[in-house]
Amino acid sequence: MTAPQILKVASAQYPIGQPGSISEWEDKIATWVAAGAATGAELLVFPEYAAIEQAACFGPEVYNDLTTTLERVAHIASERVAFHATLAAKHGVHILVGSGPAKTADGRFVNSAQLVTPSGAVGVQDKLIMTPFEHGWGVTAGAPLRVFETALGKIAVLICYDSEFPLLARAAVEAGADVILVPSCTERISGYHRVRTGSQARALENTIVTVQSPTVGDAPWSPAVDFNVGAAGIYVPPEHGVSDTGVLAEGTLNEAEWVFAAVNLAALRQLRTSGEMRNFGDWPSQPGAEPLKKTVELVTLF
Repeated sequence: MTAPQILKVASAQYPIGQPGSISEWEDKIATWVAAGAATGAELLVFPEYAAIEQAACFGPEVYNDLTTTLERVAHIASERVAFHATLAAKHGVHILVGSGPAKTADGRFVNSAQLVTPSGAVGVQDKLIMTPFEHGWGVTAGAPLRVFETALGKIAVLICYDSEFPLLARAAVEAGADVILVPSCTERISGYHRVRTGSQARALENTIVTVQSPTVGDAPWSPAVDFNVGAAGIYVPPEHGVSDTGVLAEGTLNEAEWVFAAVNLAALRQLRTSGEMRNFGDWPSQPGAEPLKKTVELVTLF
């Protein structure tokens, strides 16, 4: 398959609300997907833990208790993904579903995001490195790291904190990823900037595009996603002819909105051998650098 030249992507600054029913939640998601598709994007990215919003649909006996929230939202994960797949088919877009808890066969919770295609194919990426608060919740690390081969190119997903670890991104890129999606959920401005900095650094190191999508707004009803701060961003290496700043697009902090960019993937690939700097090619020059491709599972989504 010929590598795509341009990627049109929209990243959500998604506001956590308090829907009173699953029907109300579905109406909200459908409206957001329609608006995202209207930007001209082929790929829509929703944030980390956006799925927790569904807990509000079941009343305070569910959403007031963290463990019950995780159980109930995990229980309806397949229905949530199926609904996004229906919208992906309707609008002809790929969608990274907002991540949420999923239950493993051995009864553990993981933080899982799903990439759905217009044809109904679904790829799953679990978060790999847990934050302190997730350890406190009882959410555990999933595996493996995957790269998804799609009609839009090869895509990896590093959920929030995962984006702050260079070897994960490098492994994905050695396995062919041109695009890394970074769904995030941060309660403080400092947290947002950590993920933003990680996203920009991974773009610079690997000569790729990274796409950050945050939750925004306060949800005092939820013990899990009560405070949300961030801005969506689409980042590339700062290189002459591509972007002087490395920022293709960035949203207004804490506003509910889509952020769109058309990314020249062909130009990024060319930079690896003809750019001002050659970070991608010079990676092995670091002491201790080892090939990482073998740690990644390749998944075809056609």
